[in-house]
Amino acid sequence: MEQTSGDASDIFDSIVLLDETLCQEGFKDGYRDGLKTGEEEGREVGLKMGFQVGEELGFYQGCVDVWNSLIQVDPGSFSSRLQKSIQQLRDLLKKYPLLDPENEHVQEMMDAMRLKFRIISANMGVKLEYKGYPKSSKQGMEDICVVYHSEQQLFVKL
Repeated sequence: MEQTSGDASDIFDSIVLLDETLCQEGFKDGYRDGLKTGEEEGREVGLKMGFQVGEELGFYQGCVDVWNSLIQVDPGSFSSRLQKSIQQLRDLLKKYPLLDPENEHVQEMMDAMRLKFRIISANMGVKLEYKGYPKSSKQGMEDICVVYHSEQQLFVKL
């Protein structure tokens, strides 16, 4: 049997077509698997980040609650300027959009809270900071918030 030039090009065309078909199928399979994996990883990262943000907000809210309790017990325990800063931090916490994580101002609001917290700590003359989730549960609540009031030598622990 003799092969004509048309038969040879048909063989090469079918090889090229098979190669393109396999590439398209591989791309579709990879894309589908990537979407599934990306969604799972995105969910894990989102859950972790959401937990960290909630934990930091809870830390600040806990400190504000302790300071406000101290102010109720002894209204002269903090200067009026410091009391105003505490209320400003409380207002920032209330305005934080917990149910709108895609709000474009979330990072700015978190930065404002961190700054206000550092200002309050500095005005109290103590070094308070959020250090993240404690590594051991025993360390847990002991290290969360310490408030020192120099005039009365008063220590408050959460």
